Amino acid sequence: MRLMAAIVSRENMMTAYQRVMANKGAPGIDRMSVEQLKPYLMEHWPRIKEELLAGRYQPASVRGVEIPKPGGKGMRLLGIPTVLDRLLQQAMHQVLMPIFDPGFSSSSYGFRPRRSAHGAVLAAQSHIAAGLRFVVDLDLEKFFDRVNHDVLMARVARKVADQQVLRLIRRYLQAGLMTGGLVSARSEGTPQGGPLSPLLSNILLDDLDKELERRGHAFCRYADDCNIYVRSRRAGERVMASITRFLTERLRLTVNAAKSAVDRPWNRSFLGYTVTAHLQPRLRVAPRSVERLRDKLRAAFREGRGRSCPHHQGPHPHPARLDRLLPAGAGEGHVRGPRRLVAAQDARHPVASVETAAHQGSKTEATRPRGGAGTAVRFQRTRPLVECRGQPYERRLPKGLLRQTRADLTA
Repeated sequence: MRLMAAIVSRENMMTAYQRVMANKGAPGIDRMSVEQLKPYLMEHWPRIKEELLAGRYQPASVRGVEIPKPGGKGMRLLGIPTVLDRLLQQAMHQVLMPIFDPGFSSSSYGFRPRRSAHGAVLAAQSHIAAGLRFVVDLDLEKFFDRVNHDVLMARVARKVADQQVLRLIRRYLQAGLMTGGLVSARSEGTPQGGPLSPLLSNILLDDLDKELERRGHAFCRYADDCNIYVRSRRAGERVMASITRFLTERLRLTVNAAKSAVDRPWNRSFLGYTVTAHLQPRLRVAPRSVERLRDKLRAAFREGRGRSCPHHQGPHPHPARLDRLLPAGAGEGHVRGPRRLVAAQDARHPVASVETAAHQGSKTEATRPRGGAGTAVRFQRTRPLVECRGQPYERRLPKGLLRQTRADLTA
């Protein structure tokens, strides 16, 4: 069966429709909402399917929307496709992902099934613990805006032979961008905002992964964020120069020299995290990630201007705007997994560990430190892994639970 026939099959389209409805999303240039998609398809789907199978379908232009970059470092341009084009891109993604994903590198963690930013951060920690104490932090300059269409399509064509599918992918890449009511043609770049864009970025950067594996480097890549771990600064500088040349000549991508660097891992951040300088490094949230979250929370709590904010209805009420900043179930007693306290004694005494359950009312179990009744114990707040809009952040234990645990230890 032709690949395009598999894309427009009823089962695949129903799965794509459910995914688009679940993701919601803003309308494109036609202002059609996801709720209006089903009536539209009931009337027009036979014609759309015929055009897809015949290779005549023309995607609509994408709506350009600018959003601020983290830390106030300029604006990022998103391209929002129409709801219909999001449906078709999702259907293509579901068929193409099983074709390409098995060949991707095990060190690639972005936008892949059963992989996440958490896995990338833990892998980076393991590389540093293995003695690779320098990092080559690569920053690709405006990656999604600089993707060369011919280079990308050549890599897609390695595993896709259906000309209808290849033609449709190129049309999506070349679809116009509407900003301020004017449509401009695009000769390079893949717009962020469509379901197909993350897969295409992985297909292009898979050549980088294969080159790093061929050289035997330890690395972690999440979309266009790539860290390579080496044993010395001299080796890092050599890798930086050769990989920059490879990206320029083979993939026609530009490395941002101002943001890229060879440095100690604890002086850099990766996906919102950094590490300590211990021989067995520990993860900690990068200071910039904490400050960004604080800025968002300050703005959320100021919205009342002295008046009560609209509250989220639930067992743990909080201002409704926090629903957009904090993950579902991040209230007291709903943090993923057990909360852990580290009862670290001062330098004169051994280290004792204290574990408490996440839910209130659970029994607190503690290991009393060696050294007798006078042993000093220092409590540190817990740091369970919680995400805020894709960025991990620290969640502290309430002071009351710390006091309760101290009382249990001294009883």
